Amino acid sequence: MSKHKAGGKTDQHGNPAGKRLGLKVAHGQKVSTGVILVRQRGTVMTAGRGVKVGRDHTLYAVSAGIVNFGKKLGKKFVSVQV
Repeated sequence: MSKHKAGGKTDQHGNPAGKRLGLKVAHGQKVSTGVILVRQRGTVMTAGRGVKVGRDHTLYAVSAGIVNFGKKLGKKFVSVQV
């Protein structure tokens, strides 16, 4: 019977790297056009005025202004006010 855990390749598997999801800007922060606001899996937050959704559900600013987070009818949204 073995007294030691198997070494080598099976022992070298670690946790996968994080995907760097989440908020990238804060409420009230100034942003310019094209800045990524939120990286997410699925539409956890929806796009408000001045914000578009990328093909991987990323929210990004389409106009320069101030970021505003809010809630409407139970849904979270992000908008950029000029």
